[in-house]
Amino acid sequence: MPGIVLLGLGPGDPDLLTRAAWQVLQQADEVYLRTRQHPTVDGFPPGLRVHSFDHLYERADTFEQVYEAIVGEVLRLGQRPQGVVYAVPGHPLVAETTGVEILRRAREQGLPVRVVEGLSFLEPVWTALGVDPFPRTALVDALELGRRLTPPFPPSAPALVAQLYDRHLASHVKLTLMHHYPDEHPVTLVHRAGLPDQAVRPMRLYELDRDPDIGLLTALYVPPLGPGTAFEDFEHLIARLRAPDGCPWDRKQTHASLRPYLLEETYEVLDALDRGDFQALREELGDLLLQIVLHTEIATEEGEFTMPQVIQTVHDKIVRRHPHVFGDVQVDSADEVVRNWEAIKRREKQAQAGQDEAPASVLDGVPTALPALAKAQAVGRKAAKVGFDWPSIEGVWDKVHEELQELRAAADPQAQAAELGDLLFAVVNLARHLGLDAETALREATARFMQRFREVERQALAQGREVQRLTLEEMDALWEAAKRQEDEP
Repeated sequence: MPGIVLLGLGPGDPDLLTRAAWQVLQQADEVYLRTRQHPTVDGFPPGLRVHSFDHLYERADTFEQVYEAIVGEVLRLGQRPQGVVYAVPGHPLVAETTGVEILRRAREQGLPVRVVEGLSFLEPVWTALGVDPFPRTALVDALELGRRLTPPFPPSAPALVAQLYDRHLASHVKLTLMHHYPDEHPVTLVHRAGLPDQAVRPMRLYELDRDPDIGLLTALYVPPLGPGTAFEDFEHLIARLRAPDGCPWDRKQTHASLRPYLLEETYEVLDALDRGDFQALREELGDLLLQIVLHTEIATEEGEFTMPQVIQTVHDKIVRRHPHVFGDVQVDSADEVVRNWEAIKRREKQAQAGQDEAPASVLDGVPTALPALAKAQAVGRKAAKVGFDWPSIEGVWDKVHEELQELRAAADPQAQAAELGDLLFAVVNLARHLGLDAETALREATARFMQRFREVERQALAQGREVQRLTLEEMDALWEAAKRQEDEP
């Protein structure tokens, strides 16, 4: 009668075929194989006619095309009066794209399907490794992993990478893993698990693609990087602090009470960046992440939003605003990217505001809590994106000189304050036209002043004098010496 038998051939040793699978093979006249390149095939009952889809792998450009062709043909064969037996390595629904898709489509078509389970590759791999996959080993397809730029699983959990079929793919997998793991991280290759010639080879991650025996029956085991190395672990840690038996200080915090800490940690990150101290930057980014996760945990407790919602919101925003990466938009420059970003952002804001409300201002979204210089630069940048800007930097230079003269001519403190603000705003626009960040430039200038002045104090003490007792000329001489010292290699 019409129908499909999805049959698992086990990990490779004919002795590991299930009794049910063996009975099906004994009773069948013919069997269709996804691939003949599987050791179990050598142990088939005599007289069984064997067909395979290996020829499709040679004709198609991608595995997806191969799998689609196989699925379509098996469904067609299943419509015959005698149906079809379709056999695959391992278990027909474990790491087997064609089996899952055939089962889904056959059910939609009302075509009977019998799944004859087989021992998957997983059981002999765990035996070869001598490990228990519970409680949270990640199972990853090598082809998917090799296509990614970062691993899709937490590094604090072990992972098993299946179907690592050649050294070229192993090289891509290695590079992806190195985004999270050090070059020397221990890994283990398992070749032909469950067969008499199985091999278990511990090595370092950087050696992964050097193994000459990588093939169709190769899997990779990646031990955990260590506790506390995954974002999920950190989120749990912060939730533990907020738990009823957690830390009294953390438990009493609110969004409002944490506000100054968020600002403080942000500035400490900037300070580490300014100093080029990457060890400090690593620590300060962690402190800033603590604030983000703590705010999100509070929001979760209050029913406001959750961490997955935070991540999905920014994920979707990035995808929407990068149509030149995730869509079919073509761009020629970074400036065009920025213009597209702002246009998309304005459309989003207008949609959020509703059809009956006034269109959103191009200046909407500038945080009110930004430092004055940073806020001025953000406002100038947003206005410039809709054409409200000087056509060249010469106009900005003229504006700076104009505002300086108006400040000189100001007659009272109120006018001086207004003109000083105009001058500062003009200077900020000059920084933007020069491609500089005004906030960073002033912060770095202040840091240089502090370093030089401390050197003046040090030199004065070396002479046995207090800096406040030096004349202006003497301090100026020490200042110039401090500047020369900076220039020395």
